[in-house]
Amino acid sequence: MGNEDNRPQTTEDGQLSAVHRQKNTGWRLFWQSVIARSYPRIIGQQREKSWMFFDVIMPLGSVIAYVLVYRALKAPEEYVGFVVIGGAMTAFWMNVLWSMSSQLYWEKEQGNLALYIMAPNSMMSILLGMALGGMVATILRAVAIILLGSLMFDVHYAVINPFELFAVFSLSMVALYGMGMVFASAFLLFGREAWAVSDMVQEPVNLVSGFYFPIKSLPFWVAAAASVIPLTLGMDAMRQLAFPSGFKFGFLSTRLEIIALAVLSVAFLVGAKLLLDYTEKLAIREGRVTEARR
Repeated sequence: MGNEDNRPQTTEDGQLSAVHRQKNTGWRLFWQSVIARSYPRIIGQQREKSWMFFDVIMPLGSVIAYVLVYRALKAPEEYVGFVVIGGAMTAFWMNVLWSMSSQLYWEKEQGNLALYIMAPNSMMSILLGMALGGMVATILRAVAIILLGSLMFDVHYAVINPFELFAVFSLSMVALYGMGMVFASAFLLFGREAWAVSDMVQEPVNLVSGFYFPIKSLPFWVAAAASVIPLTLGMDAMRQLAFPSGFKFGFLSTRLEIIALAVLSVAFLVGAKLLLDYTEKLAIREGRVTEARR
């Protein structure tokens, strides 16, 4: 009898009632998928609190090392603040590299990718949910690094234009996670090399993006090429806006960097959409998600 009570209600002509025939589509389905996919990552962070401890303490080791080197070399005091901001932004790069770029490849290995492709929602909503879920813990980690680093080394900030600083940070995140979505599709299409590529690009990006020094120190064309990575321009602009003499070490003006970040945001999001659509079509049409013929 209990099962019969739960059956969908039907009208006299045998059709399902409007309540049971209604299903979400379009943007409503998109945002429901985003929330549903971000939920496990947010809850998962609460279950393993030790992760938060190591995620904060380990990056602080690199920050402390660079600060001690700069002070031993009697570098300008602004470099100490640059290192603290760079250490905080490293958290976002690592989240994109390991929790987004390699995510679809890992899901394929675990057997979940086929379910994602068969689901009526878009792949972009799934990746966006992963990004937002991981970003919650990443923001906490970045804030903790900035607070601890600033207290340890007596870093002083002078933010004249908070709105512009917020715009730079927001555009940097949109462009960075858009790039993560592009990498997720690319790594999946390349096949088993995803893990190796993630490992390979980690240290070069740390160098050319200027995580621990101003990119103005690099040759102009090297810095210009590194600007394709959103964190490069994002950190440069944030350093200019967060310190009184930060503009002296800036690669470009903050206005130009904001425009460039906006262009990168659009380019990466469009590229991610095209690549994800191509991956879905490849999987449905040919029963595979890699470019390699078997």
